[in-house]
Amino acid sequence: MTATASSRKLVRKQFLVSPAQIDKLSSLAASEKKSEAEIVRLAIDAFEPRGLDDMSSNELMELISQRLKEAIYSTKKANEVVSRTLKTLSTG
Repeated sequence: MTATASSRKLVRKQFLVSPAQIDKLSSLAASEKKSEAEIVRLAIDAFEPRGLDDMSSNELMELISQRLKEAIYSTKKANEVVSRTLKTLSTG
């Protein structure tokens, strides 16, 4: 048992996993030189289904602002290409 596991109370839990997940777990444990149980605990600790929840509102607004600017720029460029193409087609 690692220092992480021995420093906190652990509860036994059983889960059903696929053979492929067992193979992956075994490989990860061997390559990291950790127990399979420790790999599972680390994976649970690392799992963040709502990763954006950890961002501050300022960081989130900055991200949204940047993505919106990129989308506007791309749309303008696409509109320019469409306009040139329409001109070419109407004069041709």
